[in-house]
Amino acid sequence: MQLTRKHFIALAAALVAGSALAQGYPTKPITLVVPAAAGGTTDLAGRMLAQGLSTVTGQQVVVDNKGGGNGAIAASIVKRAPADGYTLLMQYSGFHVISPHLMKQRQWELADFQPIANILSAPQIIVVRDDVPAKTLAELVAYAKAHPGKLNYASSGNGSLQHVTGAMLEQQAGIKMVHVPYKGTGPALQDLLAGQVQLTFGTAPPFMQHIAGGKLRVLAVTGNERLPSLPDVPTTAQAGYPKLTPTSWFALFAPAAVPKDIATKLAADVQKVMADPAFKQKALEQGATADYLSPPQLGDKVKADYAEWAQVIKASKIEAD
Repeated sequence: MQLTRKHFIALAAALVAGSALAQGYPTKPITLVVPAAAGGTTDLAGRMLAQGLSTVTGQQVVVDNKGGGNGAIAASIVKRAPADGYTLLMQYSGFHVISPHLMKQRQWELADFQPIANILSAPQIIVVRDDVPAKTLAELVAYAKAHPGKLNYASSGNGSLQHVTGAMLEQQAGIKMVHVPYKGTGPALQDLLAGQVQLTFGTAPPFMQHIAGGKLRVLAVTGNERLPSLPDVPTTAQAGYPKLTPTSWFALFAPAAVPKDIATKLAADVQKVMADPAFKQKALEQGATADYLSPPQLGDKVKADYAEWAQVIKASKIEAD
């Protein structure tokens, strides 16, 4: 089709309107949908970001917890939302790049969202109740071998990184545990403290106060380095499992059709929030790292992690319960 002068004028007007929209954005409150119940690291990342963005943008950012469905409930809400930048997704890597490989029916695809910025990165920790007779990972494995199927481990849902980490430990250590999925780390933590489950795998932030209080014990960190907030806890490699090193990231996404000008401004606002030393310090104190990635960088990470986890899940023969 040949473009006429009328078409060029219309196109130019649309570009100017989009730019003007971005310059004024946001003009009303933003809803940040979190795919987990309150109390977990995804929720923490969302609330840290919401507080900072409210200050930077001058508009209230409201956190809306929509746990369940391995993140599908929250993702579906944001996918269907108007592409105007006022409904965003605070996503967890386990739901974004692992769960899709285990879902029989997908309610969303990677192409339904555009990356805005990575917020936090954190390794997993292996944490047990204080009454579990194991003070090291080796002792936990020995106990599990002596009591096959008697240890229940919690996760934030089928296909979550906690689930996969538990399955990987089972395979690498030759043990059998019972997986108990929840609608987020918050509910999983509640049952762990209540004694309904004996251990879990997860990022450190929601567990720190209970570790300090002696109700929970950390056996290992799955990253390649020890956590500054838990300096006496060995890595899984140091504990004899060098292939057990999954880590999590928590990132901001928008519906795919959100105008690029708005996405760019939003990413810049997030970068301002994360440049605050207080934001970085709070992340460190909770066992995480403020780890900003731009939209292109986050997009590349998503693609790489998605492909990598597909291979891990296939090779390990991990299946959703």
